[in-house]
Amino acid sequence: MRVFVTKTFRRFQRKEKIGDLALRLAIERAEEGLIDADLGQGLIKQRVARPGEGRRGGYRTVIAYRSAHRAVFLFGFSKSALSNIDSTMLALWQAIGADLLAANAQAIEAAIESNELNEVPP
Repeated sequence: MRVFVTKTFRRFQRKEKIGDLALRLAIERAEEGLIDADLGQGLIKQRVARPGEGRRGGYRTVIAYRSAHRAVFLFGFSKSALSNIDSTMLALWQAIGADLLAANAQAIEAAIESNELNEVPP
């Protein structure tokens, strides 16, 4: 399964010092059916641990996710910064996620080439 982050998410990831392993672990949990919240239309919300801490006090991530196919981290936030995602934000992420999940291999490679997506190493 290929796992990606958007350019915006990568900035958040670097700022918060979230390692690629933490992202991979979130996707592994999803692949095992352990999804924190199903946001509909191919989006899930997964918790990711803060460095040196557990997931409970960590970050929330919004992921475009299709099991055994592709996962794209779209948005990340701490619970203290944003308690819930409003309906406008959710609709925006659903539209972006749907496009990324439906994209063919050529479109994904073009997004990588233009640095809009980065692949999370296995």
